[in-house]
Amino acid sequence: MKKNLLIIGAGGVAQVAAYKAAMHNDVLGDIHIASRTLSKCEGIVAGILEKKALKRPGILAAHQLDAMDVEATKALIRRTKSQIVINAGSAFLNMSVLRACMDVGAAYIDTAIHEDPSRICETPPWYGNYEWTHRDECERKGVTAILGAGFDPGVVNAYAALAAQRLFDRIDSIDIIDVNAGSHGRYFATNFDPEINFREFTGTVWSWQDSQWTSNSMFEVSRTDDLPVVGTHKTYLTGHDEIHSLSANLGVPDVRFWMGFGEHYINVFTVLKNLGLLSEQPVTTAEGLEVVPLKVVKAVLPDPVSLAPDYVGKTFIGDLIRGVRDGVETEVLIYNISDHEEAFAETDSQAISYTAGVPATAAAMLIATGQWECHRMANVEELPPLPFLDLLGRMGLPTRVRDARGDWAFEELDLPEPELVAVRTGKVS
Repeated sequence: MKKNLLIIGAGGVAQVAAYKAAMHNDVLGDIHIASRTLSKCEGIVAGILEKKALKRPGILAAHQLDAMDVEATKALIRRTKSQIVINAGSAFLNMSVLRACMDVGAAYIDTAIHEDPSRICETPPWYGNYEWTHRDECERKGVTAILGAGFDPGVVNAYAALAAQRLFDRIDSIDIIDVNAGSHGRYFATNFDPEINFREFTGTVWSWQDSQWTSNSMFEVSRTDDLPVVGTHKTYLTGHDEIHSLSANLGVPDVRFWMGFGEHYINVFTVLKNLGLLSEQPVTTAEGLEVVPLKVVKAVLPDPVSLAPDYVGKTFIGDLIRGVRDGVETEVLIYNISDHEEAFAETDSQAISYTAGVPATAAAMLIATGQWECHRMANVEELPPLPFLDLLGRMGLPTRVRDARGDWAFEELDLPEPELVAVRTGKVS
C-alpha cells in the first residue's frame, strides 16, 4: 500500500485536492503541498486546519518548489517520502514532474494534457506527442502514471469506459458536454488559469469524426441540449484532451467535446483575440519592454481562486452516448451536477475546481489501496471505472444515468456483467 502524497500546484484544483486528501489522510498518509509561491501553499494548509479537515492527526506541510526543475522535484519527493504525486499545477509542468516520478519510482497523476508554451493547438494526437512517448519506460520501471484524472478529462473517460463495458454492445458516438450554469458576478473572468484557458480556444478545434481527425474553427459548430437540472444550453464544438485518448482506446468512430459559452464571454474573447492580446508571442512596447500579450491579460484578470466566495449556481458535465444494445439503438446520458456554493462551503473553492480536484485525490486513493496501482502509464478509460465512480459518489461527485427508462442514481443501476471487448488494449475491469 502506497503512502504519503505530494500535491504540486496551489491553484483552485490543487486546493480542492489538498482538502480532500486531508479528509482521507488515514488512507493517504502525510500530505505535502508545493508550488513556486510558498505563501499560497501555506494559505491552503491554514484553510484546511481552520476547517479541521484532517481526518486524523498527521503531517500537513507546505513547500516552495519550481517543478520545472526536475532535480529539485526529485529531491522533494525523496525528502517527504512521497509515494504518490498529484501534478495539479500548470499543464506546462507535466513532462518535468513525470520525469521526476519515473526517476524516483513515485506514482504520477495529472489532470490535463501536457502543453508546450511555444505551441498552441498542436496537431493530434496530443498524448502521442508527449506523455505516450514514455509508456514503455513507465512499464519497464513499474511506475504507475495516471493521465488526465480530473473530470474532463478523467471522470468523463470513466463514464465512457462504463458504457463500453456495461451498457452497450457497440458505441457509435460519444459527445462530452460541459456547461457551467453558474455566475461569479465579475465583468469577465476565467474559471481556471487564463493562460491555459485561452490557449484551448485560439487555434484549430480538433474532433474525432468518422474515425479521423476533423478540424473546425472555434465557435463554428454549436448544438443545443435540454440537460438535467441546468436546463437548455447552447454549447460549441471544442478541442479537448479526452478526445485524444478515447479515440485511440475505445475504437468509437465519433468522439466530440462541447462546451457552453455565454454571448458575453464570446464577445470579450473575440475582441481580445482580434486585438492580438491572446498571442503567446512576445511584443516590444514603445518603452523597449518585451511582453507577452497573453501573460498581460492573465495578470489583469481576476485570480480564478478569488471567484469562489461569490459563485452561485451549478455545473453539468456528462457523456451523451449513442450505440446499440441487444440489437436496439440506444442513447444514454451519464452525468454529474455540482453546486458552486456547496463546493465553497466544503473546500473554499468553486465547483469547477472541485470537479477537477476531487477525482485526482480519488485516483491517489485508488493507487494507495492497490485498485489502480497498474505499474504502467494509463488513461482513465483503461482502468476499472466502477471503484472510481463509487468512490467519487462517496466523496461528493455522484454520478447519474438518464436513459429511455428514466433518470437513475449510479447506485440504483442494475449493471450487466462486463463484456470482454471493452478497449483496444484488451484490458477490462
